[in-house]
Amino acid sequence: MPQEQEGRRGEGRVTGHVILSSIVAATAGLMLGYNIGVSGGVASMESFLLYFFPAVYARKQKASESNYCKFSDPLLQAFTSSMYIAGLLATFVASQTTQKLGRKPTLIVAGCLYLVGVCLATLAQNVTMLMLGRVVLGCGSGFGTQAAPIYLSEMALPRLRGGLNIMFQLNVTVGILIANLVNSVTANLDWGWRLSFGLGLIPAVLSLVGSLFLVETPNSLIERGHLEEGKRVLMKVRGTSNVDEEFKSLVKASEVAAGVKHPFRNMFRRRNSPPLIIGILIQIFQQLSGINAIMFYAPVLLETMGFKNNAALYSAAITGTVNVVATVLTIFVVDHFGRVPLLLAGGAQMFIAQALIGVILGVDLKDSGGLPLAKSVVVVVMICVFVIAFAYSWGCMGMLIPSEILPLEIRSAGQGIVVSVNLLFTFLMAQVFLSLLCAMKYGVFLLFSFIVFVMSAFVYFFVPETKGIRIDEADLLWKAHWFWKQVVGEDVDNNDEAATSFLKSES
Repeated sequence: MPQEQEGRRGEGRVTGHVILSSIVAATAGLMLGYNIGVSGGVASMESFLLYFFPAVYARKQKASESNYCKFSDPLLQAFTSSMYIAGLLATFVASQTTQKLGRKPTLIVAGCLYLVGVCLATLAQNVTMLMLGRVVLGCGSGFGTQAAPIYLSEMALPRLRGGLNIMFQLNVTVGILIANLVNSVTANLDWGWRLSFGLGLIPAVLSLVGSLFLVETPNSLIERGHLEEGKRVLMKVRGTSNVDEEFKSLVKASEVAAGVKHPFRNMFRRRNSPPLIIGILIQIFQQLSGINAIMFYAPVLLETMGFKNNAALYSAAITGTVNVVATVLTIFVVDHFGRVPLLLAGGAQMFIAQALIGVILGVDLKDSGGLPLAKSVVVVVMICVFVIAFAYSWGCMGMLIPSEILPLEIRSAGQGIVVSVNLLFTFLMAQVFLSLLCAMKYGVFLLFSFIVFVMSAFVYFFVPETKGIRIDEADLLWKAHWFWKQVVGEDVDNNDEAATSFLKSES
């Protein structure tokens, strides 16, 4: 790499401080993943259904009930989805705390909310208390998902930002896996659902205690006027005193951000349209791919296909395992292959897997009875193929790309919008999936496969590669893009030639 390019990027090495801080910050994802995984598992436990949702339990016992409609119940769906609508509302508060108080305090608040939410759900005596616990957990998810990806992106060196940022998603997948394993053990206990909820105290405590020892990001310190401390922390996390170029760039970006009195209003400037539109659409497509429908309801879905309760939970644990493995591998390849190639490869794999699941269910799964053993194995394999593809593509890139392309002047507000959209569509999918499965039957998987095709086309035509781009220089991407340069017009201070030269030097 030319020396002048290295200087412009900012020098530094991977320090133990950055690694430890990133691991701690990413535990917010561990709590989110655990709550995603635990809800689907307990929703298939007979003791849980009998205690809170007796109507669903009675319907499940009827042999005449359609396979596709056994679990279709608005209140049961609200149990899962309430966490996400609460998280959606919490992100609007979290975006303000992230900007004005810092990334670290926001993560501390998330840990406190996780702790309270787990206690309420574990000790729930009625549906109201259960739902309240889920709502508080949702608020914690909103704060954690708002702050953690920003924290990780701002602490990382540009050449390693993808891998470090994906640690949040890795923790989500680990949380889901742990929840699935816990559910498979507790399923046969009368009080097993309480134990499943209660073990969430472990990641909640890890998240809270770990956040107390975090150092604030240099970006946040500089943005809030603590220049000397910001430079000191920057030297510490980069492992070198030669940080002048990066420091000056951050100061300049913070000065621009300080001049923005209304960041939510400023998001609608032409120069900010591309990152905002891309960030929002990535969240929408991520949820409409069908992944959370599968991850929330994996045990329920597999039981629908004729698996017994325990077999469904074990199969869900298998999908959770491949999810973790694929995400770990992505950490080591995302900064080599880039974001767009992984999104396109994952999209092709997801399309094929969803289509095959839909065809198999359409041919072999009727309203009563289960799938033949061989076809059941194929369905589980295809679910694993889908989960692997999602893990290394849309799962990891969903928060990575927005955190890379949102400019500092709107980063907190923009991340708040991005997380809100993610949680809104997560809520919608959690709320309607079981009803959609009942109404469309196998067709729901064919619908998901079509959506995957559409979102892959969107990536191919409209999402620029962000590998190696410094986050304070991401606005140069838009002037070099065939479509977005027409959108931003003259609202970016760099001309096409400069932007194109910049991108060539980064490639």
